[in-house]
Amino acid sequence: MIALARPLAALSLLLPVSAVRAQTGRDVILATTTSTQDTGLLDSLVPRFERTCRCRVKTIAVGTGRALALAGRGEADVALVHAPTLEERYVAEGKFVERRLVMTNDFVLLGPPADPAGLRRRREVDEVFRTLAAGTAPFASRADSSGTHLLELSLWRRVGAEPKGPWYLEVGQGMGATLRVASQKQAYTLSDRGTFLAQRATLDLDVVFDGAPELLNVYHVMVPNPDSFPRANLAGGRAFAEFLVAPETQAFIARFGTERFGQPLFKPAAKRREEDLRRGAA
Repeated sequence: MIALARPLAALSLLLPVSAVRAQTGRDVILATTTSTQDTGLLDSLVPRFERTCRCRVKTIAVGTGRALALAGRGEADVALVHAPTLEERYVAEGKFVERRLVMTNDFVLLGPPADPAGLRRRREVDEVFRTLAAGTAPFASRADSSGTHLLELSLWRRVGAEPKGPWYLEVGQGMGATLRVASQKQAYTLSDRGTFLAQRATLDLDVVFDGAPELLNVYHVMVPNPDSFPRANLAGGRAFAEFLVAPETQAFIARFGTERFGQPLFKPAAKRREEDLRRGAA
């Protein structure tokens, strides 16, 4: 767990009084990606929200695909995820009515420090994936329908590659487990930067490629459609969403990780527009 540098103040002011009262004693089920759990961010934020709403948050940390499926069936009250194209599909299908930008970080290509495939010499992400597709070095894939996995698949498609063979290791687990497999097998892998920084001390991996606009990692909070799921704790889910985008929480996200890692693990983005973020990364 990563400790808070200092407590957040006056969080009770962030939530509508009616929403707070409505959720007293009732659990809020949060479906989220493993990166928010593996970095320790939720370990810091959830207890403070719980004290504010006088409720408990039950966190289900899985790949984004599974998180959206859970909330899209009414089995979670709120989702914090990072697969924009898939999220937009769920909104278009009417399964979610609110989708709000929370924060960003970026994806990085990791590999053995010796970089046997020479990815550090590549200038564009397409060059990186064409090199990897040659199969001269192992690659560890999450293979779990997470946001990270969906991005990885889209990058293979960009270069016309279909990864398969003994070099392509399908882990089928979260980011932390995939990083450990990549480290043990001295394989390349795609990771969000935050999870890598949080676990870097235990890994024999380095960043070998980063900074491409295609590697921007955008997190949204989403609330299910109340017309479809009237029994869900939608007021609680909405209160948690409001908490994430509130100024005090956004200020904490901007600091999170700086003391321990020398840089924040996420960048607050509640007041930004996604198209502007992507233009800025280009």
